[in-house]
Amino acid sequence: MSTGISSPSRVPVGVARSPFIVTLLCWIAVLLDGFDMVVLGAVMPSMMDDPAWNLTAAEGTQIATSGLVGMTIGALAIGTLTDKLGRRWVMIVSVLAFSLLTLGMGFVSSVWMFILLRFLAGVGLGGCLPTAISMVTEFRGRSRAGSSTTTVMTGYHVGAVLTALLAILMIADFGWHSLFIVGAVPGLILTPVMYFLLPESPQYLLAKGRREEAEAIADNYGMELSDELDLAAAQDQKEQSSLSALVSPKYRRNSLAIWGASFMGLLLVYGLNTWLPQIMRAADYDLGNALGFLMVLNIGAIVGLIIAGRVSDIHSPRKTGLLWFVTSAVFLAMLAIKMPLIGLYVVVFITGVFVFSSQNLVYAFVGENHPSSMRATAMGFSAGIGRLGAISGPLLGGLLISLGLAHPWGFFAYAAVGLLGAVLFSLTRPIYVRRKV
Repeated sequence: MSTGISSPSRVPVGVARSPFIVTLLCWIAVLLDGFDMVVLGAVMPSMMDDPAWNLTAAEGTQIATSGLVGMTIGALAIGTLTDKLGRRWVMIVSVLAFSLLTLGMGFVSSVWMFILLRFLAGVGLGGCLPTAISMVTEFRGRSRAGSSTTTVMTGYHVGAVLTALLAILMIADFGWHSLFIVGAVPGLILTPVMYFLLPESPQYLLAKGRREEAEAIADNYGMELSDELDLAAAQDQKEQSSLSALVSPKYRRNSLAIWGASFMGLLLVYGLNTWLPQIMRAADYDLGNALGFLMVLNIGAIVGLIIAGRVSDIHSPRKTGLLWFVTSAVFLAMLAIKMPLIGLYVVVFITGVFVFSSQNLVYAFVGENHPSSMRATAMGFSAGIGRLGAISGPLLGGLLISLGLAHPWGFFAYAAVGLLGAVLFSLTRPIYVRRKV
């Protein structure tokens, strides 16, 4: 029975295309998530100084958490729907909804209306990330889950870097509202492009019994569907896209460990990106350097993702992720040390190399160790429960700032979170045998 996938989900016979187009479209979509991750940290100092708003740290935390609560709901609900309705339409609708709601944030004058739009935009965007990772993993093959995830997630941090750069260039002259208007434009352009160029996942179609459509798309994209027919998955046709499958005896231990590690990883990602500029201002750095640290942190993230992807394809996402979590904790603690400005920029860069890749390697492990019939559900719950950590990160930073303890204790607190993430991730166990790349 059709799931509402329109004709553009199938490539005309004889028209060969590369999986690169899928990776590129998903990469650009994830760039919007990177914008959303950093934009509040970039505009928060200006919002708090804006006499028309006069935000307190508590109100700033409410704004930050509203979007993250929406993302949690979106990731949990839409991630499951993706395994039932398909990847393609979820991506298109998620991007369009987020873009329109973000555009509205550039024109509101009420704190509560802003919070409402952030929440709704979060629901829309929440389903984008797990769906994008699932699609790219399926088009590139499960044996390359590490580099597939980290490749897509470079878009996350390119978006973050561009947002920090735009904040430096635009806020002084055009006001903080301008960032939300500009941030909506890429998604409004991307939506019709995805409609015409983004195919449905052939693994999803195969899992739904639509073999003819799956094979047509796989042939035109030069894919081998046999990569998904791992012996263990093929012998267990009862694996379904539901929470009950994730907590079944086969997956329970990994699911709980993945959710815990994802919680810690996103706590670090959103805690740092929301409050790093304000923490650095509390340490007597000017706004220009505070935003510069945010930009350098995310440049480091891009470099770290490229390195982590290659290393994890060789040594597995799990082993690489454990090393990355521990190293993150070390460099987060180092940020509390007073040092020359150039030295601090170097440490911030290296911190970015490890902190953000740690979370993405959790996603890579999910992609590698779940079959296509439940991959998006597993990814959605990993991202959704991780978003609870994303909520906790800004809450922790906001609390420390309110108490006057942001520097240096904020960095020590985040370092402890990194160590706990390593402990939780160490409890996972590979389910499927890795294939050589």
